[in-house]
Parts: sequence; C-alpha cells; structure tokens
Amino acid sequence: MTPTPPRPPAEATRPLRPPAQSTPPDASPSPLPTPSASVTPSASIAPSVSAVPSVSAVPSTFAAPSASATPAPRRPLRLAYGTNGLTDLRLTDALSLLSDLGYDGVALTLDHMHLDPLAPGLAARTARVAEALRATNLAVAIETGARYVLDPRRKHHPTLIDPDPEARAARAALLRTAVRIGADLGATAVHCFSGVRDPGSPDPDSWQRLAAALAPVAEAASDAGLPLAVEPEPGHLLSDLAGFHRLRTLMGAPDPDVLGLTLDIGHCQCLEPLPPADCVRAAAPWTRHVQLEDMRRGVHEHLPFGDGEIDFPPVLAALRDTAYQGLVSVELPRHSHAGPTQARTSLHYLRSHLPNSAAPPPNSTPPPPPAAGPDPATEPAPPSKTAPASESAPPSESAPSPALGSAPAPGSAPAAGAPVRPPGHPAAPAGRNGGVPC
Repeated sequence: MTPTPPRPPAEATRPLRPPAQSTPPDASPSPLPTPSASVTPSASIAPSVSAVPSVSAVPSTFAAPSASATPAPRRPLRLAYGTNGLTDLRLTDALSLLSDLGYDGVALTLDHMHLDPLAPGLAARTARVAEALRATNLAVAIETGARYVLDPRRKHHPTLIDPDPEARAARAALLRTAVRIGADLGATAVHCFSGVRDPGSPDPDSWQRLAAALAPVAEAASDAGLPLAVEPEPGHLLSDLAGFHRLRTLMGAPDPDVLGLTLDIGHCQCLEPLPPADCVRAAAPWTRHVQLEDMRRGVHEHLPFGDGEIDFPPVLAALRDTAYQGLVSVELPRHSHAGPTQARTSLHYLRSHLPNSAAPPPNSTPPPPPAAGPDPATEPAPPSKTAPASESAPPSESAPSPALGSAPAPGSAPAAGAPVRPPGHPAAPAGRNGGVPC
C-alpha cells in the first residue's frame, strides 16, 4: 500500500476527518458481528498454513522491510497521555486537561467510563468525541487494553487465542469496532495484543489462532487506511519483539502500515535483551505506536518517570533519529488516583529530557508532590516497587528463552546471532520477566 504521508508538526493544526455516519447519529449500533466463515482474508495478510516457526528461528536483529520511499523527515516528537491513567475524569475533562497542559495527543482506551464500544448510540458518541478532539487540537490513537470491557470477571478475556472460536470472534469483533472508531476519529493507529496463552493449548495452536483471528482485523484496518499496531505484552503469548516477528511471518509479512508494532519502552526494559534505545532502533521500521513509562528490569510494573531504571534521553533521541511519526504516549494505568498530577509531571519530565531541549516553559513547572499520597477511600496505592517476591506479579508461564534476555549457562558461548547484552543491562531475573499484564 502507498505509505502514509507525514503528519504536520505538533504545533500545527491537526484537522480530523469528519466521522463517517454509517450509522445514524441517534441510532444504536448493531451487536458486534461475528466474522463470517465464508470470508477469506486477502493473500497479503492471510496466515501461513506452513509450519509455525519457533521463536529461536527468528533472528535477533531484524532487517528493515524493503522500501523505495524516501525516509520521513525528522520532526519533533508528539507527546500524548493515555486515558487508562485518567479513569476518574470524564473524557471531555481529560481531553481539556491534556490540551491545557500542552500535550499533542491522547491514547484513548475504549472502555465503559470514556468511549464505551458496546453501549448504544456509538456513532453519535464517537461524533461528539471527534468534536472534542477538534476543540482541544489533540491527535488520537485508539487503545484496546480495557481490563473488563468484554468479560466482567476475567481480565483481558476473551482473547484472540482463546480455544473457543466464539470467544475469539468476540475479541476480533471488538477490534474491528475499534478500527471503525479509529477511522472516524482520524487515529494514528489502533492498538491490540494477543492475550495470555491458555494452559491447555500447545503454543503452535495458539500462534495459529492468533494469526487467523487477526487476519480479518488487519484487513479492516488496511481498508480504513490506518495501521493495526500489535503490542508485545509481558505474560502474554506474544510477549516480546521476537514474538512480533513470529506473528508477522505467520501472516505473510504484511506491510507495516497494515500490521505494525506498538512498542512499549517499559516492556523493553523489563524483558528485551537489548537496552530500550537499541530496541527503538531495531523496531523502527515496524513501529506505529509508542507507549512510555519507567520500569525495572524483570518487573512488569508501570512506574512514573524517575522511579525506575530507564535512561530516557537516549530513548527519546532514538525515536527522533529514526523519524518516528506516531504518538509517544505516557501509560500509567495504575495511577488514576493521581492522574492530573501525573499528567503534568510526566510532560515536564519528558520535555526536560527531549534531545536538544531548552528549559521547560514557565507554565509547565510541576506542582509540589501531594503530601498525603493516594486517597485510600477511592483507590489503593499502586504496588510498591520494593514489594517482596511473594507480593509481586506471578512468574511467566514458561522459562525465558534467549530472545527474552536470559544469560547462557556458565562457560557456554552465546547462541549464534544472539545479541550481546551491554554492561548495565542484565538478564531479566528468572521467574519475574513476565508477570501479570496491566
């Protein structure tokens, strides 16, 4: 497909496409459709029927997709904040807050408290959100990581790899709805993830299910002209960059503007074998959405900037130097109790660490930290980063592979083609590289 032209600079006006009124504004949407068994995805994104490649067969350093187009010019990074960290605010209030603070965009999680993808009157509500985005001059990416939007009892269920075909169809239908919303809002990308592997399903079966379930979603995204951006999530089947390329191989290596990558910088620190800045460069040809937070090696816990181990200036410089075009969105889903404060201090931190950045403008000075901490009457404080192992996230379902950063046995040589871990970036601690997804 033709490469998407570069978007205007952050300081320019970003007009949004008027919402497509395929459904009358006052009408309720029909129930989420189940994919028809007679529909065959296009060959460019249909899953391969050949043997599933093993993760170890995927090279550690991935070649960029061939392209004759001139690389996009370097441009200022566009900073955004995720609404999953502002769940105590009305959506209109959250958008006004982010605009007033000086953000360039918002990562909008489709959930019951903001833009519910399952409630009646979706077309009319989407049109109102589009108007609010215009009024606040915010770009938008669509995220689909709401914990209980489909199943009120099981987090992130059903998944794209559920053994039950109807369950997989429900998740795929939600993602196609997200694509329609993204098209109506002029989104930069639509995010998704694989889900946690079912303990009773062999890995090859789970990977085949994932590829087959995503094929019609990717085709819908291609028709809408926006990328589907898959996120490697610790503890999920697709947990790292090697897993992303395994999925691409299964699906016939679609164009990155059809099947792209959501790169979470904290997840890179958590479990990838290379430092986050090197991950940015390695993944640049496929990256269509970026999430950002601090994190510690081997512990999947989203932390405010400065509370983890990530060196952010090289990360931000790598995003700039690779001419990344999408949104760079702060993701603090367990900090809604302090959402407005975190949004303000996060923007101040990022601005002060941008490459060649001058001092932050006077109106971006962060407020003093709250004296009393989170309000226990409304929401418990996030887990302590120094919690004992018994209180931390449970271990991953399987031992880490070399692609996840595990060190070779004493006295043994690294595997052929395996990346060499730089000093200061140790292997993820055994048993803590996965953990519970956010």
